[in-house]
Amino acid sequence: MTAHATTVDRPALTEEVPTKEAEADKIIRQNVLWAAGGGAIPFPLFDMVAITVVELKMLKELSAVYEVPFKEDQVKNIVASLLAGLGAPTLGMALTVSLVKAVPVVGYLSAFVAVPGLAAAFTYAVGKVFVQHFASGGTFLDFDPKKVREHFAREFEEGKIVAPKVKSESPSQKAG
Repeated sequence: MTAHATTVDRPALTEEVPTKEAEADKIIRQNVLWAAGGGAIPFPLFDMVAITVVELKMLKELSAVYEVPFKEDQVKNIVASLLAGLGAPTLGMALTVSLVKAVPVVGYLSAFVAVPGLAAAFTYAVGKVFVQHFASGGTFLDFDPKKVREHFAREFEEGKIVAPKVKSESPSQKAG
């Protein structure tokens, strides 16, 4: 008597649950796109407000993933500290580029190229720094912008490279 072994394809017993890191990465990528869109707002300084709103939204979403209490006033100060940590030249350039939008046609076109990229890179860096902080058990209360300044600067530089690729990887373009 010979036994015939048959292979039956069975559905997985459990669905794949995304890890916190994968969920956080998805949140960062979505908000990088939103920040770039905010940077394209044609009105000087309104773009900066929109980008800040995106940052706060992203941090609220990331804090939910890592079950960290979120207090908007506290987080606004942290984001401002991170931006200031990039240094006066970068901060001055971002503000100047935003204000250049007031110059008809030429100003807007040049700013339209620069501001979305800077906004996306900054958002990427903020997200990456906080994911690392939350993953190691940190909260907004024990976050020290001075201690992460170098790491943030490295993530900002990486964000300048990664952010343009995020659009090409967006879900709307994958579904096709």
